[in-house]
Amino acid sequence: MRIKATKGKQGIGTEVKDTTYVEAAGWGKYRGWRYLLGLVVILVAQLVVGSAASALVAFAIAGQEGLAAYTQQDFSAIGSVRGFLVLMAGFPFFLAGVLIAVSLIHRRHPRTLITAQERVRWSRIGQGFVAWFIPLCLVGGMGQYLFYPDTFSFAPDLAAFARFVPIALILTALQTTTEELFFRGYIVQGASRIWANRIFLALVSTVVFAVPHLLNPEARAGGWLTSFLYYFVGGGLVLAVVSLVDGTTELAIGAHFANNIFGFLVVNAAGTVVSTPALFIVSEFHATYVALSVLVIIPIFLAIAYKGFKRDEASEPVSQSDREGRRWSR
Repeated sequence: MRIKATKGKQGIGTEVKDTTYVEAAGWGKYRGWRYLLGLVVILVAQLVVGSAASALVAFAIAGQEGLAAYTQQDFSAIGSVRGFLVLMAGFPFFLAGVLIAVSLIHRRHPRTLITAQERVRWSRIGQGFVAWFIPLCLVGGMGQYLFYPDTFSFAPDLAAFARFVPIALILTALQTTTEELFFRGYIVQGASRIWANRIFLALVSTVVFAVPHLLNPEARAGGWLTSFLYYFVGGGLVLAVVSLVDGTTELAIGAHFANNIFGFLVVNAAGTVVSTPALFIVSEFHATYVALSVLVIIPIFLAIAYKGFKRDEASEPVSQSDREGRRWSR
């Protein structure tokens, strides 16, 4: 299924139809050096400023012990919720870097990282969440329990879980949306200035997404199978493809949020990047099962996303202010 988008034409007053978010890369100021400069700004915001922010939060929470926990990426000494806050502390700066790059360097609306339409369709983001969350609960949750019941335990502290829920919802939404804006949005748009071939764009986005995630402990524990199926295929390639097919990153934003909130709030496993007071705790990370379950989750996700939900009607065309940058110097 291809969702109808709008297409920006050069000039004023020209009718627009059928533009994807990828084509919005040619709006505003879009020469290649601007994408390189934008990438530098984003990476400095994430890797330098964001890392410093996480270190400061760790020190503020637990002094030298917290700083050591952050350096070693082992938060058992300061607690799961504190560790979660430390890991998430850098994402506001990551997001700020993306917004600065798009708004100030490219002179176009940040919304164009999601869609070329006048408005973001929150219903489509919700559909992406539901389409991924349902099979993840059935296959990743219930299925894992059926195979490894002895490793499952119910949350020992429901009060701690209840306090953690709003924190997890807000910070996870910030984290996953930022990553989508960058990996499926900015990276794809920048690569499209080199070659607009969809296979090329999907592979570039997937590789750039997968590489930093290979540092996660679950990737190291699961070996190449987990890394390839979970991060390259499930987390990267599928979401890149549906974004290119849809012409928006709305579906991917919802699916990514569903995936991470499941791991933070529903079933959290020992040995993953961060331990949280989820409803269910798995004492052992079953890497092979998690990797192979992706092969079952993906077709169910696609079936729900494209067959289970009615196709939206065409949304409003993009505003003139978002397109007029095409007349500026590049």
